Amino acid sequence: MKKLFPGLIWEIETAKKEIFLTFDDGPHPEITPWLLNCLDEYNARATFFCVGENVCKYPDTYNTIINKGHMVGNHSYNHLSGWKTTIDEYIENIEKAGELIKSRLFRPPYGRITPSQIKILKHDFRIIMWSILTYDYDVKVSKEQCLKNSIKSTKPGSIVVFHDSAKSSKNLHYTLPLFLEHFTKKGFSFKPMQ
Repeated sequence: MKKLFPGLIWEIETAKKEIFLTFDDGPHPEITPWLLNCLDEYNARATFFCVGENVCKYPDTYNTIINKGHMVGNHSYNHLSGWKTTIDEYIENIEKAGELIKSRLFRPPYGRITPSQIKILKHDFRIIMWSILTYDYDVKVSKEQCLKNSIKSTKPGSIVVFHDSAKSSKNLHYTLPLFLEHFTKKGFSFKPMQ
């Protein structure tokens, strides 16, 4: 995918020990507050790629993300796959989310986006992909494997994807604190996307 779409952001060039944590699909009324507290314990800041529909349902949780100093990004209004959606419908859905989520950051749901959609969106957005996918949402992935997935290839400048959703809750609760502890001990800091 990186070779097909070199203009998208897959990692951050940095000489510092920085990791860029991202959380997709929220906000969620129980999981997001828990993970915000977890991030606070490690003085970690992150980027939350929010679904517009969830922002509508849980505006207080969304505002808490911002008030705690995290960044937000657009993850469409209804979590649409760009591969299964017409260009007009896809752009309209992202614009609808943009009325609620004031951000120039966009992450395509499922990472699925077409060259034509990219061409239009790159005028208004930095399209953020990832270098580390934790698979926290996959019920076939054990919490131990999720931790291993999240740690093994993470390096300075990595963009790491977790999810603040019910589906990922079990793996997230186990993995996130251990991930933060592991890299904090190694002298890393956790930064939001800009």
